[in-house]
Amino acid sequence: MLELTEEQFDFYKRNGYVFLEPLDASELAHFKELYHSDRSNFGWSWYTNSCQTINCDSLMTTPEFDGIIRHPRVLNALEDLMGAPACFSEICIRHMTAFDGEPDKGGWHRDRPHWLEHPLRIDYMQLMVYLTDVDESTHCFAISPEAFDDEILEIEDQLEKRGEVDIHGPAGSLVLFNMSHVHRAHQRVTKKERHTLQIYYGHLERPFLSNDSIIPAQFWRDHEDPEVRKFYGKLNAKTELFLDDLKSKD
Repeated sequence: MLELTEEQFDFYKRNGYVFLEPLDASELAHFKELYHSDRSNFGWSWYTNSCQTINCDSLMTTPEFDGIIRHPRVLNALEDLMGAPACFSEICIRHMTAFDGEPDKGGWHRDRPHWLEHPLRIDYMQLMVYLTDVDESTHCFAISPEAFDDEILEIEDQLEKRGEVDIHGPAGSLVLFNMSHVHRAHQRVTKKERHTLQIYYGHLERPFLSNDSIIPAQFWRDHEDPEVRKFYGKLNAKTELFLDDLKSKD
């Protein structure tokens, strides 16, 4: 194991998610500053998605988010679970505002099917980073626990049989989970905001996840470290489209 303890690894196998050691105070302050700066300076890149506002091009608007995307503790834990080094897929930084209406009771989903050829059925993973304290009085992330060898059920059957867990934790909490497992943003009546960084990873040999995030050339083409270029080098169609358009203007 590079990062996870046997206890953490076993917990993940039984549940499909795992808490990592949280960010320290200086790291948390740094990423909170980046988050608020991005919202302030690049509000035009944020858009409404259900009960959240999000910026999925935040690596373009704030390249310093590379520091959390490639945090050594995160990459090592991913390699423990995925069995090989991961690659970047997407980053969406998200804001949930105070709310006093009727909370959405739905929203449960699986982002992608399970990859059954993988020992832990992992195709893509997500890192959830809480930048604000999250508890029973706030919005939160929720997941329905699923072991790596459980029968794969339809969403309603999964929730009925295995229930749901609200993921609470202080600002700086880091949670990795399999995107194939049933999860949602749990909206609550609250006077508090929730701020998160949500980062998505995949296998180098698998297809890219989505077209949500442009991957800046400073990472996949121009970075001096070949490992960084490789990590960011699985370009999605959105990035390729922008590249083609720029080339046509040369």
